[in-house]
Amino acid sequence: MFIGEYTYKIDDKKRLAIPSKFRANLKKKAVITRGLDQCLFLFSMEEWKNIAGKISKLPFGQHDNRGFSRIMLSGAMEVEFDSLGRILVPDYLKEYASLKKETVVAGLYNRVEIWDRDKWEEYKKKTEKELGNIAERLKEFGV
Repeated sequence: MFIGEYTYKIDDKKRLAIPSKFRANLKKKAVITRGLDQCLFLFSMEEWKNIAGKISKLPFGQHDNRGFSRIMLSGAMEVEFDSLGRILVPDYLKEYASLKKETVVAGLYNRVEIWDRDKWEEYKKKTEKELGNIAERLKEFGV
């Protein structure tokens, strides 16, 4: 399980440290891909197989299904942790998420999200203002 948010800098060699608490669940390899809301998703290999399996079963006759699966699956890349717990973030994913120097690495139960720090703060402020309304809409799901 991944919880919490941590601030890290991407170094000059495009490496990003991942919290040791997260690495314990990710093991030696993980999968990084485009996420939603202009962030990156980082999955354990096991969770990625589960997610990718579901995405690959979407009927490709529908335009939205094709688009979603193309973006999520083609953008995915296996990453390995170096001895200091860092991963290499590919340029195309850095560009997609507008990652600069400072990032936020956030745990969201079954995945890790990687955000540009400024974008995360902006997103968080906007969403926090709507939290009551969001909670009202989620009650139909038993939350």
